[in-house]
Amino acid sequence: MTPSRLKTQDARTFERKWWHAATVYQIYPRSFCDSDGDGIGDIPGIISKLDYLQSLGISIIWLSPIFTSPMDDNGYDISDYRGIAPEFGSLADFDRLVSEARKRGIGILLDLVVNHTSDEHPWFEQARRSRDNPYRDYYIWRDPSSTGGVPNSLTSSFGGPAWTLDPATGQYYLHLFSRRQPDLNWENPKVRAEIYEMMNWWLDRGIAGFRMDVIDLIGKQVDAEITTDGPHLHSYLQEMNRETFGSRDVLTVGEAWSATPAAALLYSAHDRRELSMVFQFEHVTQDWDETYGKWKAKPFDLVGLKAVFGKWQLALANDGWNSLFWGNHDLPRAVSRYGDAARYHVESAKMLATVVHLMKGTPFVYQGEEIGMTNVSFSSVEQYKDIETLNMHRLHVEAGMSSEDFIRGANESSRDNARTPMQWSAATNAGFTTGSPWIELNPNHATVNVATQVADERSIWNHYCKLIGLRKQHEVIVYGHYQSWLDQHPDVFIYTRTLQQDRLVVVANFRPEEVTLTIPEELRQRGTCLISNYNRVGAIEENITLRPYEAFALLTHQTSR
Repeated sequence: MTPSRLKTQDARTFERKWWHAATVYQIYPRSFCDSDGDGIGDIPGIISKLDYLQSLGISIIWLSPIFTSPMDDNGYDISDYRGIAPEFGSLADFDRLVSEARKRGIGILLDLVVNHTSDEHPWFEQARRSRDNPYRDYYIWRDPSSTGGVPNSLTSSFGGPAWTLDPATGQYYLHLFSRRQPDLNWENPKVRAEIYEMMNWWLDRGIAGFRMDVIDLIGKQVDAEITTDGPHLHSYLQEMNRETFGSRDVLTVGEAWSATPAAALLYSAHDRRELSMVFQFEHVTQDWDETYGKWKAKPFDLVGLKAVFGKWQLALANDGWNSLFWGNHDLPRAVSRYGDAARYHVESAKMLATVVHLMKGTPFVYQGEEIGMTNVSFSSVEQYKDIETLNMHRLHVEAGMSSEDFIRGANESSRDNARTPMQWSAATNAGFTTGSPWIELNPNHATVNVATQVADERSIWNHYCKLIGLRKQHEVIVYGHYQSWLDQHPDVFIYTRTLQQDRLVVVANFRPEEVTLTIPEELRQRGTCLISNYNRVGAIEENITLRPYEAFALLTHQTSR
């Protein structure tokens, strides 16, 4: 599509892109749909569900990694960037997925993991043969410290030192994640050239772009112990843009746990020529414990959440672009974390969707979110498959946390909460597989599943369909100016979106009880109720009572006086 420009309220121009009005759906292939009964989801299974995704209204599928991998970290450890993992299918299957998705107006976004590879990648297998191997400098090696130990104090995100000794050559290699995920040396121009060539190879196959895993780490300076936002990060991304996708009309999303609003503009401002947008996680990490992180989350703080959302909405109001999401493959299920899955499952899931989908940015739906899939309650650490969870269990128990307390935290925050199989029906194994699933299913698939919800016009699924459709119908949802109201109210989230004469008022109650409040005079109005999870009429009066987890959006068209 040819980009056009839109004048925003401060008279600047904002370049329109096709993905501004789109909704992205993330698929975790291992857990989505198994076509051959081996208990692992695959590409033919995804193809079989394209009509379902089309009916939901999504425009882009983001696939978590499908490349050849020993699966130490479920595909985020790639051993062949141009091969498809056999358990997922073949390159021919992938090409058919791209073609069939395109027929339905859907693009495919690949998960690009280029901070590190698998230790089984041919580059690393060559690199560890000798210190003078031509591939040695593709990775980051250091001599032992003066005391014979690790080179410095850098630690792995999965626990323990970020260095592992290679006995054959007597040097340590860096891995900011698993020891089986050695970090690439982005300071080597040969590495960058190899990556750009690979990216173009996939772009030429017709994909719609890339999601870039931990992209804020590629500029690291190891000896200074700088891992995120290194001094060459943005020059690498600008080079990547020039050499690969910059001349193509595709979507690029960088995962950046370190991102601040100012940094997000460096990544995504129009004249920077880097990425389309970044994933930022400030709204996720604001309630992590200072000592135990996500494994011991603080109580939910709506005032803090509103402040974070508002900060990002305003910072990227006229340049750059926001990603909008509650969950992904690394995060707990949204309705379990922010809603009330036990008492107000449907109401709170719809409320959360309403709040995030009507902000400015591109919404991302994680598989199963559209039916309100919940966290799973495992009772023993043996039920977990996630390498991070297993490593952290060992480290936290060694540090004095009881195993029971850790499992309690893991049931709230482990990545496996998002990785239980997709719940298609109430049938055996939730319709995910005819075999034995690679990870246990959530027992509630008997009541929480696609088949039941598609047939129910009041379901969470149909609420998502409506929200996704509204974004395509109303420019005020895509480009309207964001303003928050009653910022210090502990229970209610209110914001407006305004574009020319159109104003959308979004009201949401985050409590499992009724809340009565006085509405600011500027927001008292009559209009069209675009969406509601109860039966709200098209008016906002001076005093309103919101039912538990109620959310609605009212649209008015104001004529000039």
